[in-house]
Amino acid sequence: MSLPETAAADWIDHRDALQAWLAEIPAGAAVGLDTEFMRRNTFYPQLALLQLGWNGRHALVDPLAFEIADTLQPLLGAGPAATIMHSASEDLETLAPLLPDGPHVLFDTQIAAAFVGMGLGISYRALVAELTGVELDKGETRSDWLQRPLTDSQCSYAALDVVYLKTIHEQLGERLLQRDRSIWHAEDCERLKRRASHRDGDAQPQRAMRAAAEWPLPQQALLRRLLLWRDRSARRLDVPRPWLLDDTLALNLALQPPAGLSDLELRSRGQRALRSAQRNELLELLAPAASAEEIAATAPIPGHPQGDAKKSLAAMKLLIDSQAGELGLPPGLLCPRKVLEEYVVTAEWPEFLEGWRRDVLHDRLATLLPD
Repeated sequence: MSLPETAAADWIDHRDALQAWLAEIPAGAAVGLDTEFMRRNTFYPQLALLQLGWNGRHALVDPLAFEIADTLQPLLGAGPAATIMHSASEDLETLAPLLPDGPHVLFDTQIAAAFVGMGLGISYRALVAELTGVELDKGETRSDWLQRPLTDSQCSYAALDVVYLKTIHEQLGERLLQRDRSIWHAEDCERLKRRASHRDGDAQPQRAMRAAAEWPLPQQALLRRLLLWRDRSARRLDVPRPWLLDDTLALNLALQPPAGLSDLELRSRGQRALRSAQRNELLELLAPAASAEEIAATAPIPGHPQGDAKKSLAAMKLLIDSQAGELGLPPGLLCPRKVLEEYVVTAEWPEFLEGWRRDVLHDRLATLLPD
């Protein structure tokens, strides 16, 4: 078993020091980036540490010590530098206040690994082991990153998260070129950035509630109203959504609105962030029936495929498996089952399948839709 290389890194807790560190990086460089964040009791992730790596140099930046809001933007947000990250979705969300539109050029190593035949959703630790032969320690996975000072073990663990990004990037980049998948990978990285930059939430959150697929449209509209309120309130109060309303309670209240405050209090016991002010808001919110405008604005919840749709789904799944095999891709990367289910029920081409996937799949899948 190979041992990790030394994870020496500069500790940066002043703005001038960070600017000086970044100033040495050429405009077109490839910069490794990772974050440590906490999200136990809040809606928004709390950035606790920023790790950077370039040309064998590594830095641990303390965002609790100084304001770093605009320091990364010139190099990574607006400049031509490539930002190398692994499984970047949560990190991009955490970095949104610093990089509102994400890095200008993102290279996600987890996505790249899937395109070159290393499996869907491979971990950083497994990827490092596969490409470098080094086994990384997982000892600080559940660490408290908001504590200060950080321990030597925490600092070493955090630095190692960027130490190997340069080597991984070079190897995966070469394999993408060999397989002619660089453009597809870049497109999926752009999609990831766009998804992370949509910070206003889902405008149709009820579509994820399959349990309500058979409800009448007025009740689906009421459920949408309730879920939109939950999202707005969770953001305003900075608490996790389930602390206000878990999904089970949200479905219950939309299906059978409370008769009064005492009824709501009884049914919502145990909701950690649902205080009297929020209960009063909720009671007022649920009182009126869905209007015609609300119903028209509510996208129907797609149900599970039944009958002919179920047969079509099976045929589509066989097609995806076959096409993925020909392309050397994991079927879940080409088209997840959930996306197929929605397509076969609604007959509306999914947003997920736009871009290179449309070119590969559209005409063939369209012929398999149920009559």
